[in-house]
Amino acid sequence: MKALVVYESMFGNTAHVAEAIASGLRETMDVNLCAVQDAPTVPAEDIGLIVAGGPTHAFSMSRTQTRTDAISKGASEGMVDFGLREWIDGIPREQHASALVTFDTRVAKVRHLPGSAARSAAKAGHKHGFESYASPESFYVEDISGPLLDGELERATAWGRKLGTRVAMPR
Repeated sequence: MKALVVYESMFGNTAHVAEAIASGLRETMDVNLCAVQDAPTVPAEDIGLIVAGGPTHAFSMSRTQTRTDAISKGASEGMVDFGLREWIDGIPREQHASALVTFDTRVAKVRHLPGSAARSAAKAGHKHGFESYASPESFYVEDISGPLLDGELERATAWGRKLGTRVAMPR
């Protein structure tokens, strides 16, 4: 089985988390890693698992306005008009890998507040007919632009490893 790891990143933190997750997954499967703007909306037939993530903006997945705000605060990556929300919406229903697992990056000081890009993406994926192998996962940054908290990349690698092992097991 192959996995596709898709990420949206504005400040680079979510990209680093995606790379770490892909590293953990690679211990048990082939992995394609790509930024959301480069990701196929119709993943190849040999993709059995999609792991998708992005930054939490205003308690959900980013939108054009929140991406514009991020750029005004110094973000140098990503696109204003296209992110994880638009990518998931563009996937044809029922014509994709059967499993979607989601992650996000969030500011640590508000971790107790409701809403996350990962949970929103999981709900959007469910509407497109995906099943999930794991609950959405959050990785934490110190502030809007980062950096990632100590240990988060190691935790992301371990999470990827765990996902890969779970998917590789017969169901």
